[in-house]
Amino acid sequence: MISKVARISLAILVVFSGFALAQTTAAAGGSQAAAPPNAPSATPTAPPVTTAVALGTRVGTINIEQAIAACNEGRKEFDVLMKKFEPKQNELKTMNDEIESLQKQLNTQGDKMNQDAHDNLVKQIEAKRKSFERAQQDAREEFQSQQNEIAQRILQKMVPVVQKYVIDNGYGLLLDTSQPWPQGPVIMAGPSIDITGPIVEAYNAQSGVPAPAGGTTAKPGAVKPAVSPTKPAGTATKPPASNPPASNPPK
Repeated sequence: MISKVARISLAILVVFSGFALAQTTAAAGGSQAAAPPNAPSATPTAPPVTTAVALGTRVGTINIEQAIAACNEGRKEFDVLMKKFEPKQNELKTMNDEIESLQKQLNTQGDKMNQDAHDNLVKQIEAKRKSFERAQQDAREEFQSQQNEIAQRILQKMVPVVQKYVIDNGYGLLLDTSQPWPQGPVIMAGPSIDITGPIVEAYNAQSGVPAPAGGTTAKPGAVKPAVSPTKPAGTATKPPASNPPASNPPK
């Protein structure tokens, strides 16, 4: 989620902008009702906003990824996702173990094989390696897609909680620290201005989701299924023509 972070940060900025504009319009005495967080900020025929309303002077930071992963709902959802992909992890591990076994056979017996046996084993390894890499990539993409869906769903419900906290506590600027500088906008920030913890507590209270029993909390962007086993070692070199051929091909 987490180019994903850019989407999350953009979503927060858009929602905050709409929220601030709604507050400004209400303060100016406009007859329009405040727009919901995800609604367009204004229609082409809406009167221009001329009165600015300060939303506070405090500056704060929040790690959105961490907040999503640390809240009870996020922990529960990501734990379920990891368990869902355990069979795929086991399948990939089996494929990788088979490749490593064949690679070990090639490394230890390659110089004793005849040319055809050697070439057939090399082709077998390469074919299985390609199948493994395709399955690995498919699993990673599917996992990340479902991971992003969870994060976006929680984010949509968390944004109003963040908005209320920011307004109630006099913040005028809130920055996302999910990505370190220079990928993210914050070069340095102390823990005293971080509101990730209070936001997680507030969201847990609102959602009513109990804390899961056990399980680990991880940044959504860092959570990956164990589908990256050690890649087999390089292919052994073909034996020189002077080597005596083996009487039996490898099994």
